[in-house]
Order: sequence, then structure tokens, then C-alpha cells
Amino acid sequence: MAPTPTLILASLLHYLLIQLLLLPYQQNILTLAAPGGGKWNLLLSDIDFGPSNISLPNNQCRNNPNDLTLKVDCTAHSIEYDVASNSIRPLNVFTDVWCSSGSAMPDGSLMQTGGFNDGDRNVRVYKPCGDSSYDWQEFDAVLRQKRWYATNHILPDGRQIIVGGRGQFSYEFYPKKAGTDQSYNLPFLSQTNDPRIENNLYPFVFLNVDGNLFTFANNRAILFDYVNGVVVRNYPTIPGGDPRSYPSSGSAVLLPLRDLQGGANVTAEVLVCGGAPKRSFTSANNGKFVGALNTCGRIRITDPNPQWAMETMPLARVMGDMVLLPNGNVLIINGASSGTAGWDLGRNPVLTPLIYRPNNPIGMRFEAQNSTSIPRMYHSTAILLQDGRIVVSGSNPHAYYNFTGVLFPIDLTMETYSPDYLDPRLVRVRPKIISPASHSQIGYGQQLVINFTALGRINRGFITITMVAPPFTTDSFSMNQRLLILTNRTGISASVTPLGRSNYQVRVMTPGSHILAPPGYYLLFVVYREVPSQGIWIQIK
Repeated sequence: MAPTPTLILASLLHYLLIQLLLLPYQQNILTLAAPGGGKWNLLLSDIDFGPSNISLPNNQCRNNPNDLTLKVDCTAHSIEYDVASNSIRPLNVFTDVWCSSGSAMPDGSLMQTGGFNDGDRNVRVYKPCGDSSYDWQEFDAVLRQKRWYATNHILPDGRQIIVGGRGQFSYEFYPKKAGTDQSYNLPFLSQTNDPRIENNLYPFVFLNVDGNLFTFANNRAILFDYVNGVVVRNYPTIPGGDPRSYPSSGSAVLLPLRDLQGGANVTAEVLVCGGAPKRSFTSANNGKFVGALNTCGRIRITDPNPQWAMETMPLARVMGDMVLLPNGNVLIINGASSGTAGWDLGRNPVLTPLIYRPNNPIGMRFEAQNSTSIPRMYHSTAILLQDGRIVVSGSNPHAYYNFTGVLFPIDLTMETYSPDYLDPRLVRVRPKIISPASHSQIGYGQQLVINFTALGRINRGFITITMVAPPFTTDSFSMNQRLLILTNRTGISASVTPLGRSNYQVRVMTPGSHILAPPGYYLLFVVYREVPSQGIWIQIK
């Protein structure tokens, strides 16, 4: 069944997780985006659930004797958000999903793994079916280890690897299959563990173009051959040596990949931004809130001798989120300017998002955007929608639902941030995809023909085609976030042909392997300079 354009939001007791379930490049510095700094809109004033005014349907109640707080509870801890109608549908999740992990699967279902207490070895699957009949399926104790604060990534064969977690210096795979159904030791995770602080939870994991996993924890990274259990490369420590992983939470993205016919010769770069200086977590627990880091480290992980290049952000940030936009730029949003992740440990919210343009010269890459009025602290999140907006929600900095008498009350609102490319003044140059139809299936290494329209006159040399994987977003990291730039057979640019007034056809090649684009659903965009069309879903298999 084709996926539906919905958000899945799941929470238990005091944890908020937002996951965009299958909803939803700049190749030249020249831009048409209007210099307005973007626009904020409130979607819903109350999306929370537990206990709340959102009840489970049909007078259902969850009766869980293993729950630590609410053993009998008739309110929802997960909802499906319908983007088109701006409405919610309660879902029933049984065990504790607090600080779990996950990813979308090749068939469009959402798989969530681990969590807290009775949920730490469970797997939950939500398979969208286009109506209100489907709910979470839960599989008890199917993981080999407890996975709390772990990271997932989808693999070329469609399975997920689950890396780390609190007290777990190991990895495992799911779904299980013969020969790889155990948990496997990963010494790198114990080596990056700071005693009594950790600073290596929710490691940043990206599938490299050679099929190995770039894995960053604390202040350094390895390239890991998960098939043979071998570290094939140790990367330099990030300059300064300060931690970037939870609870000193920075964020990270794999920058857009292009020339996808080149296989292992494709260049891959990782960008890590923000975090907290050493010992910040201990200081915050003692009432001293140290200023966050204002630096980003960028490294070309495919170079023979990779080195970090450091850049300075206009604003320091911890607990921020990084979102790949359809045009290949990076949105840096949410977070605080002092303290760390954890209950009541952040101070001084950062209300101003940043746009990072990776193709601009150093010193010209960051641009401040219009500010929100809502602090988004611990457990906030941001994710890309099909129409190019960013959904922003969350902020529960306290162990309980504290709405008064605290610096930063629990926030139950959901809002969107619309980047400059959605400015109404750009409507004449905004492409509109005519074909293929949404939810079309494509293969690997094949020609893809896309027909689109644009109301105004366009320069065909500035058309780019991108495809974006849907991530699982929590605690300042979007797992499985990936953007690919499709080119023609030469690997240089898209081939655009005019078909008549306002009609165009572009021909590109699909990614050449399962390594470059693991199987599953992606949002496909036609981008004119920095202005994207509305995305359509495609499934590569």
C-alpha cells in the first residue's frame, strides 16, 4: 500500500518524538530566493498526549503493569498527523518509546526500536494504509540488547543497523536473519564514553559511498565495515576536542551526494555543528551553564587524507536540529546557547534559524533567518514536508509536565517554518512536476524522464533534480537523512528540453547502486536555482 502524507508523533509520559513518515542542490551560487528570512506559522496549539485531552479511540485504555508512572491510561501516546487537513488521529503504543530510534523501511512502513523500561528491547512497526484502520504493531523483546539512546540506519539490503545506546557498546541488525542475528561488540563506543557523562549517545551514523558506515561519537569518528566487524579508518579528532554527541548535543548531516554513476568514486562530506564544551554536563548539573559551541566541522570522508575544516556559526547552539532542504542547503534550527541536553540543563534559547549554503565560499555560507517566538529546547524536533515547509515542534525540558513556575514550560504547539524559496513572489519560477505520478517505482542506474511546468521563463542551465530520504528525527539528530542530486549520463547536469509554452522535460539517471540510495521511498524535487517544486514520492527498488 502506498504511504500516506502523515506525521507520526509518538510519546510516553514525558518524551516527544516526531517522525515524518513518507510525506513528505544548489549547483550555482546564483539564487532567486527572496531575502525575507522565511516565515513562521502556527499549525496546532496542542498536540500533546499523555495524560491529556486526546483520548484513545473507542474507549480504549492501556493497562500496563510494567509502566513506572501510568499503569492504566486512556490517553494517546502516539498520534498520526494529517498534513493536508491539519488534524490528528490517536494511535495506541503500548511500551515506553522514550529516547528510542528508528527509520523508514523499504516498503514505506516506519520501524521504531528500543526505548525505556519495558520498551527497551521492543520493535514497533507502523504501516500506513491510507485509512484509519491501522495502528502500531509491537514485537516484544526481539532485540538482543537494551537500546536506549541508540542510532539506526537503513542498509543497502533493506535491514536496519542499530548502533549503541546507554551502556551498550555494540550493534545489531533488524529484521533478524540467519548468521547475523546476534549483538556485536563495537569497542569504539566504549573508547568514546566519558565516565559519568557519556557524550557518545545517539552517535552520528551515515552510510558512506563505499558501503561502510561513517560513525561519529563524542569528538571523533571511524569508518566501520559492519559486514566484517572491522574499523577500516580512524578519522582525526575534531579540532578543539570538544564533544558533539548527547548530552553535549550538536547535530550532523551528510551533505548532498552527486555524480551518482561514479560508485565508490563519489565524494562524500559530513558537517557537524554545535555542541557543548568539555565538562558542560557536569557544570550544568551544578547550576553553571557553560556557553555552547559556535563551530562546525566539515570533513570529506572519502579523501585519502581527510581533515576537518572548521567554520564559525553566527550563533552558538546546543540541542539544535539540522535539516537538508530540497535545494541542498542546510537549515540549522532549535536549541539553546548554553547548557546541555537533559532535564532542566539548557538555558538561553536560540530563536533564530540559520541557512548553511555548502557550495558558497567559506565566510559566505551562513545566513540568519527570521526568528520564532517559541523556545525549542530539549526534545524539540524539525523535519521536512513534501511542500518544502519545515514542521517544528516539541520542547519538554522537564521530567514532568510543568507549565508554570519554570523557565521554559512544556510546549505543546506545532508550527511550520517556510524558507525564502516559498515566498509568493517566486511562484512564476517554481516548477510543478507533471509526471511521473507520485508513488511511482524506479530502478537503479536507469534513465528517469520528468515532465514539469514553470509559469515564467527559466534558464534551463539552472535546473537540478534532487531526491530526499525521509529521516527519523529525535534528540538533535535525523537518522537516515540523505539527499542525492541526479544528473545525466555524463554526471555533469540534468538534460532539459522545452516542450512548448511553460512545459519542459528533464532526463536524469537514477542512483547507480543500493549503497548510494538504499531501497525505499524518497521525495523527488525539481529545483530551479534554489526554488523547489512540491515533492512527489518515488520508490526505488
